[in-house]
Amino acid sequence: MTIWDPKQTLDSIGIGGKSEKKRSSRVAEAIRNELAILLLNKVRDPRLQGVSLSRVEVPDDLSTAKIFFTVLGGKKEIKEAGIGLDAAKGFMRSHIAKTLNLRFTPALQFRYDNVVEKVAELEEIFQEIANERESREDDS
Repeated sequence: MTIWDPKQTLDSIGIGGKSEKKRSSRVAEAIRNELAILLLNKVRDPRLQGVSLSRVEVPDDLSTAKIFFTVLGGKKEIKEAGIGLDAAKGFMRSHIAKTLNLRFTPALQFRYDNVVEKVAELEEIFQEIANERESREDDS
């Protein structure tokens, strides 16, 4: 006779308790949270107004942290935000070292996240396809 175990059932369908995350993904999440708070509260650079962090990628060896950001505006604002983030890189890394208490603090690399632009392009393509289908249905 088998005994029903609700925890085992929930785990088997993927909605059980906390699934164990890799250390690198936990560190990436902590870095993203700390830098977002830092951008809101401490950084006074006008080039960083409106900058938001979309994601952080950290390899398993925790050597670097690729920080992807977005900013409202055109290419000029993106370039200015990149320059501002590079200028604040040392300040941000020392803040992370103090708050996260890691043995080794990853080197920060800032990259513009163009996922938003790609999503907009895809939505435009899907809209064109939908419009073509409507016009074909109207013709027949």
